[in-house]
Parts: sequence; structure tokens; C-alpha cells
Amino acid sequence: MKVGTVKEIKKQEYRVGLTPDNVKSYVNAGHEVFVEKDAGAGSGFCTEEYAAAGAVILDTAKEVWDTVDMMVKVKEPLADEYPLFHEGLILYTYLHLAADRPQTDALMAGKVKGVAYETLVERDGSLPLLAPMSQIAGRLSIQEGAKYLEKIFGGRGVLLSGVPGTPKAKVVIVGGGSVGTNACKIAVGMGADVTVIDLNIHRLAYLDDIFGARIQTLYSTDANIENAVREADLVVGCVLIPGLAAPKLIKEKYVREMRPGSVIVDVAVDQGGCCETTKVTYHDDPIYEVDGVIHYCVGNMPGAVPRTSTIALTNATLKYGLEIAGKGLEKACRENTVLYSAVNTYDGKLTCKNVADSFGMDHTEITELF
Repeated sequence: MKVGTVKEIKKQEYRVGLTPDNVKSYVNAGHEVFVEKDAGAGSGFCTEEYAAAGAVILDTAKEVWDTVDMMVKVKEPLADEYPLFHEGLILYTYLHLAADRPQTDALMAGKVKGVAYETLVERDGSLPLLAPMSQIAGRLSIQEGAKYLEKIFGGRGVLLSGVPGTPKAKVVIVGGGSVGTNACKIAVGMGADVTVIDLNIHRLAYLDDIFGARIQTLYSTDANIENAVREADLVVGCVLIPGLAAPKLIKEKYVREMRPGSVIVDVAVDQGGCCETTKVTYHDDPIYEVDGVIHYCVGNMPGAVPRTSTIALTNATLKYGLEIAGKGLEKACRENTVLYSAVNTYDGKLTCKNVADSFGMDHTEITELF
């Protein structure tokens, strides 16, 4: 199969879909790999490394799109890339369709086989292609939140750990999954007063076992969220339902009740955000203020550490990518039924139920198509 990757065009996105080591793996498996010149420069991978690994280097993204059977990316394609779609193309990347109707329509119109990292669910219920970026985003959320609590950035001027004789900062983490757990690790490690809120009692029990008396766990109710958010210095939104838009658990009313200079980091922004006052921001202008509360809502947080993020992501995606390239999407799905869960669009049809439900659209079960 002809496999390719291009330079990401999303604003300040420096990750890349394939590393030179990945290229070598595809080439050794008998595939041809095409890479846009300087595609990996933002992550510290030079064009010469790709060429040495066996890739064919092309000058433009269009050349790569026009050549390949399977495109491996990091972020969802933007409007400028829609005209580059071609029928039967396998697009293997994060798609986040539930928050992006135009992209969904473009993938269907182009009859693209959209394989989304974020909806691939393993047999044990884990999300292996979302996990590495969730880990990074969770850890970054506390790092960024701590920074914007500084007075120079408009924050309350609160140190997460405090010092002897002063109160610790109150950190509230809404969602106890992979993002929330990693946020919790860093917040606890920095000495903050941490509360984790989740709807899953078993998850709360797990977190309680891990962190013990260092955290407070709360069951997710409107009252518990409102009360916790009102008292928080830093709120981290980590809610995820695979394929669905994030539920708006942090209401605008709760934001108005927060103290001026408090900070909200909404990691769920890729899926529309779990706070009613969320809007997407970028690394060069990451924050805005609503009712005196600083909001950090960067849509590609792991892009701030692209070297680490690219290696972590491609460690996870390579295995499944080689299966798809080696057998074709259809045979790969039949032989590894886990892959069915990642197929969001196929031959002009929407095949992910959660995405369809987000838009009030019909969907077609992927197992009925091949």
C-alpha cells in the first residue's frame, strides 16, 4: 500500500503522523511511504532522516495526498484539505467529528474511509490511541493552570502547593478518566488540595485507592460540581464520551460564582468542551476571560510538546496502521474486530453511532458494509 504523511496545517500544530522509525517499519513490511518535505521538522525529525528510513520525499502536501492510499495524520483535516480527498482514501488520524459537522460532510462527500484514533475501543474497553495524548494533556493541564494562576497572567496569584502557614490552591478535576488521572498525579505531586468528580463510582474507588487521603472524590451531580467549582482556584475539565460531544457539566452560572482570577482548563475542547463558556483557543493566544475567570481552551494541547507527543502517539498508532496497510481496511477489520470501532465514515456513509447522534443523523453499521 502507498502510505503517506504531510505537515499539519492547523495553527501551531507541530506534531507529525509518522516518525522516521515508523517509516522504516512500513517500508520493511513492503509498503511505499511518501512524506512531505519538512513534515516532521516541528517535532525535530529532519527530512534526511525520513529519506534514510526509505521514504519518498515530495515537495508539496498535494503531491502526497494525490499519491497515497492511506494518509496518516495527527489532527483532523481542515477546510483547505477537503479538496485533496479522493474516493477510497483511508484517512487515519484524530477526527473529532462530533464537534465538526463540515468535516463530517466533507468526508462523506469525498467517500473517504475515516478511521478515527479517538473512537478505537479495545476489547478491555480502553482507548489505546487516545490514551497517550490524554496522559500528556492531563499533565499539561496542571502545568498550564498553575502558570495562569500567576498574577502576571491575570490569575489570583496563588501557588498550587502554598507554603507553610498558607492555604494550598484548590484544584477541581471534573472527570476521572485518563486525562483526569494524569492531571491528578501532577496536582497531587505539586501539593495542591485536589478534588476529583466523576459519575463512575468504581472509578472514584480506584482513584481513592491510588491517592488515598491526598484527594477528595465526589460523585458527579450538579450540586457537587457547582459547590466544588465555586470554591476552586483551578478547574480542569476532563470529560469524554467517545465519539460524542462533551456534556456541558460546568454551567455558565457556576463560572459567574467563581472568584476573579480563578482558572479553567477545558481539555475536552476538542469535543466541544465541557464548560458552557468554552471556545477554542491556540497556543499563541491561549487564554480569554469570562466573568473574571481565565479560560485556557487550546484545542491541541499536546502540540506544545511535539517531540514527546509525536513519539508517544505513534508508538500507539503504528500497530493498527500496519494492520490496515497490510490487509486493507476491510480485511483488517474482519480479522481484528476492534478496528471496526475506529471507522467513522465509509463510502459516503456515517458509521459511528455517537457522531450521528450528536448531529441527529442516521448512521449505517459498519459491519453491514463489508
